Amino acid sequence: AEYVDAPDERELIHAAIQGMLTSLDPHSGYLEPVDYEDVQEDTSGKFGGLGIEVTMEEGIIKVVSPIDETPAARAGILANDFIVELDGKQVLGLTLDEAVEMMRGPVGSEIKLTVMREGVSEPLEFELERDIIAMRAVRWSMEGDVALLRLARFSEQAYIGIQQAIEDIFSERDGTPPKGIILDLRNNPGGLVDQAVY
Repeated sequence: AEYVDAPDERELIHAAIQGMLTSLDPHSGYLEPVDYEDVQEDTSGKFGGLGIEVTMEEGIIKVVSPIDETPAARAGILANDFIVELDGKQVLGLTLDEAVEMMRGPVGSEIKLTVMREGVSEPLEFELERDIIAMRAVRWSMEGDVALLRLARFSEQAYIGIQQAIEDIFSERDGTPPKGIILDLRNNPGGLVDQAVY
């Protein structure tokens, strides 16, 4: 009542809840609704989007690779395309996170991409409808006779991703097992306990 500024009751209540939960153990805490949505997206490994792996190059979004069987791949977006506008708004000046946030959205909603492509003089325009995108949790490669599996995070895609990778490895080798399998967990931030104990 005597605080110098009028306190935000909502923030006070959230801080009280946070304090109560953090007293339980180091791993418990309170998530704001927006943060909760981010965590749900992170742990499910799915979100509404276009299916493009991108990077920032000289202030412009460069397509690293379209993900198979996604709106971007079906529309004809190619690796090394440069996305210069999103719904008519210039990408130049945006951060990578801001541009990615614009490309994500509710499943079924539409977005227009303006793309510059090497060898094509005029910008290309694509109308894409956002769909559910499953983030790839597992990547694999062969190092000689040893399979290397990289698990990016323990999302809901972890177990099925590992299972599919092992099946693909055996299939590529006509059923011959590799000499060994290395599971690379470096920089894995964790995730769902049930995926870790499967």
